[in-house]
Amino acid sequence: MQLHELRPNDGARRERKRVGRGTSSGMGKTSTRGHKGQWARSGGGVRPGFEGGQTPLFRRLPKRGFTNARFAKNYATVNLERLNELPEGTVVTPEFLLEQRIVRSLQDGIKVLGRGDLNVKLTVRAQAFSESAKQKIEAAGGTAEVI
Repeated sequence: MQLHELRPNDGARRERKRVGRGTSSGMGKTSTRGHKGQWARSGGGVRPGFEGGQTPLFRRLPKRGFTNARFAKNYATVNLERLNELPEGTVVTPEFLLEQRIVRSLQDGIKVLGRGDLNVKLTVRAQAFSESAKQKIEAAGGTAEVI
C-alpha cells in the first residue's frame, strides 16, 4: 500500500448539505426547515436547555456538591520512588526538581507523596507532604521541611 492509495472508509466522509440553492436542489425555499414555527425562524429557535417553557431538566434536578475551584491549590506531585535516584545528602527544592525534569511545572507548589521506598538521606523542601512520605523521609535519616 502506498501513501497516495489511502482513502477514508466508505461512508466516513459526507458532503456538506448546501441549503437555499433553488428548488431543483431539493433543499431550496424553506431550506429544510419546514413551514412556519419556532424552528423555521431566523435565530435558530431557542437557547440550549430550553424546553418550550416546561421547567428545564437542569432546574428540575437538585444541585448538590461543592468545588472549591476559586481557592483550591493545584500541586505538582512527586513520589518518593523518583527521589531515590538522587545522590545522598541532596537538598531537594522545587526549583531543583524542575531543573532535573522530575516535575514539568511548579503550579501552586510541590506535594511529596509516599509511593515507593526511600533508601537515601535527603533534605526535602516542599509546600506539602503526605503523612507516609514524611515518615519514610525521616526513617531514611533525612528531613522534610514545609516551605
